[in-house]
This record gives sequence, structure tokens and C-alpha cells, in this order.
Amino acid sequence: MTAVGPRPAAWLVIVATATIAVILRLVLGARGWSWPTLEIADLRVGAIVSATVAGASLGLSGVLLQALLRNPLASPFVLGLSSGAGLSVSIAALVASSGAAWVIADGGMVAASVGSAVALVVVVAAGRRHGAIEPVTLLLAGVVVASVAGALTVLVQYLMPPSSRGDLMAWSMGRIPELPERVPLVVGGVLLVSIGCWSFLRARWLDAACTADDEASSLGVDLPALRWRLVVLSGALAGSSVVLCGPIAFVGFVAPHVARLMLGAGHRGLVVASPILGAALLIAADALRLAVPLPGAGKLPVAVVTAILGGPIFLWVLRRQGGRGS
Repeated sequence: MTAVGPRPAAWLVIVATATIAVILRLVLGARGWSWPTLEIADLRVGAIVSATVAGASLGLSGVLLQALLRNPLASPFVLGLSSGAGLSVSIAALVASSGAAWVIADGGMVAASVGSAVALVVVVAAGRRHGAIEPVTLLLAGVVVASVAGALTVLVQYLMPPSSRGDLMAWSMGRIPELPERVPLVVGGVLLVSIGCWSFLRARWLDAACTADDEASSLGVDLPALRWRLVVLSGALAGSSVVLCGPIAFVGFVAPHVARLMLGAGHRGLVVASPILGAALLIAADALRLAVPLPGAGKLPVAVVTAILGGPIFLWVLRRQGGRGS
């Protein structure tokens, strides 16, 4: 599939979708539909900003991973990056609770980035057969890494002091903070903008990375160096989103896939549209969870909403990919 030219109608739909998601979150709160007062508006805007940074980071991370692995099924959650980052942050929080507060002085950003990058390296190493990446094996490796990391995260939560356990458990199920911590928000925003600019300027490299190795090399692209950059950058994006909002499922898969359906395979459009759609999806999921009544005063965790929405889409794409490969 080759890149296509500009599609004004598609861009209009993308921008409109993001705008509608923002408006929905502005008028939806814990008590239902209402136009917010100034004090409440500050909280809702804080949630929108948090979801924008995290969702856009996941969307861009998904694009980079799919280019890295030449696989439209790749995403931070499916490949275990989010789980690896979550485990690393949980361990850092456990160490900090023992008196070493400096471990999470940056909000856990370094721990999350390292955890997601290590998870990706393990998955890619396990998913290689005879020097080439095998998609099915890669996905299975991602499932295993995510499962092991998830189980170890539960163990770390069990070892946490009771006073800190509740916050860590709520974070691990995904939450959009209305009063986000400044360091994770600022660092996440800086990473998103800088990596987004780099990706836009290197869109031709990303296009070439999706072709055969010989063809990419003939175009002057240093594939080994590019792939290591993509490992680090996608890991940093996934880690920053986990620190800010916890492990969120399928946003990094759905956003690039929808962008590709609307704009084609050219990365100059994908690296702009996917973050916008990722932000819109996470903002809309946060609004939807507030609109769904539950027994008592509780609300759905946002990661549950994204999993319910994204899981069927992933299975549909998996079936299509399987059909093409048969």
C-alpha cells in the first residue's frame, strides 16, 4: 500500500472527532451532564490535558512500533510495553516507600521508559526466527511478557504498604488525573512534541522502514540505527503515558489503524493524525466512563472502557491479517 495525497475530508473528520470528544468531556462530570462552573471547568480541563498527552503519546508510539515491526497489529499494550512500564513504575514506588524517594523524584518517568524499552527488546528478541521477525510469534511473546509483567505488578502491589496500595491499584487500572502532577505532564508533553517533530521530519525513513531491507537500504536509510531509535522513542512515549494515566489498552493500536484507513500508509500523515485520534479516543473513553452508571458511586476505570472498545477491533484486524496470510 502506497502513500496517498492529502485528503481534506478525512482531516476534517479527524479534527471534528477530537473537537466533539473535548466538548463531551467538558459537559460530562462525575454527577452527569452539566455545563461546568469555573472551579469544575479547571478540573475537567485538567483531565482533557492529561488524556490528550497520554492518548497522543500512545497513538504516536503505535505508529512507530508498526513501522519498526512492519506489523499493523503492533501497539504498546499488545506488545507488553505498557505492562513493562507499569511494572517498572510499581517497583520504583515500592522502593520509594522504603525511604528512597529519589527513585521517583521525576514522577517515575525514567523507570517507565526503561521498563517499556526492556519489554520491547525482550518481545522482539523472542519474536525472531532465523533472523526475521515472525508476526504470530511476536504477538505471542507480547502476550507472555504482558501477562508476566501484570502478575508481577500485582505482587508488587501486595508488598506495598496498605496506605499506598489503594492509589497504586487505582493507577494500574488506568485513571485520567484531573489535577495531573506537573513533572510527568510537562515531560510527557515535551517528549510528545519533540518525538512527533522528529517523526514528521523523518517520515520518508518510516515509509522506507516498511519496505524490504534491500529497498530501504537503496533509499539511503540506515535500518539498524533507525530501528534502535524507534525502540527507544516508542518506549519513551509508552512510558510517559503510563506514568501519567496508568496502563491503557488498545489506544496505541486503534488510533494508527483508523488513521491508516482514512489517510493511507504515508507516515507524513500518520504521525500527525494518529496522535490526534489517540487523544480523541482517550478523552472520549474518559467521558464515556462517566456516562455509564454503576451500582454505588463508583465509575468504570478508563482502561476497561478502552479495552471494551479496542478489543473487538483488534480481533477484526487480526482476522483480516490472518486471512491475507493464508
